[in-house]
Amino acid sequence: MKRSNTEIERSKDLERRLQDLNKRHGRDQAGKEEAEKSGPAKAGIGNAFRLSSEFISAILVGTAIGYGIDWLAGTSPWGMIVFLMLGFVAGILNVLRASGEMVSPSEDKPDASGRQNENK
Repeated sequence: MKRSNTEIERSKDLERRLQDLNKRHGRDQAGKEEAEKSGPAKAGIGNAFRLSSEFISAILVGTAIGYGIDWLAGTSPWGMIVFLMLGFVAGILNVLRASGEMVSPSEDKPDASGRQNENK
């Protein structure tokens, strides 16, 4: 399908107007390149906040469950101590799992030929 001259002219006019608008709003090509350069740094900070919040929330949830069990059973402070430790372990596992450092058990076992399964 061939485009007519008027469609080509309209497309070029639209492109020119879009470039003018981007320049007026400070979003020219130089600004785009700077944003692309700062992207990985912002992604790293985002991952750090995500991992730290997962770790802290697991500890807080474990502590809250332990406090609740202590309150119901009257075993203070043993429930909170045990569930604080469980929350700490769960937080570490969540961080390792989220960061991709932990291998799942099915990937760690050797296959039928005795070789390690390296499918990731």
